[in-house]
Amino acid sequence: MDEYEAAVRSTGRRVGKHDAEREAHIAAIAAALSAGHRPTDVAGWSPWTDANVRKMARRKGVPPASKGERREPAD
Repeated sequence: MDEYEAAVRSTGRRVGKHDAEREAHIAAIAAALSAGHRPTDVAGWSPWTDANVRKMARRKGVPPASKGERREPAD
């Protein structure tokens, strides 16, 4: 039983660390979009698709660029 309990504790720590890292990554995505980077460019730097990046940004309160505010690609 000790081995099982140790494995559960270890898994719990890894899951907690993963959740924290994921939240930090999402915050970085929101910051990049707020700074003017395009979702397509940000998705290229992350493990998520353009659509996922946009959804995460909306959840963090980053508004979509209006049709007249199309951003130029980053170099």
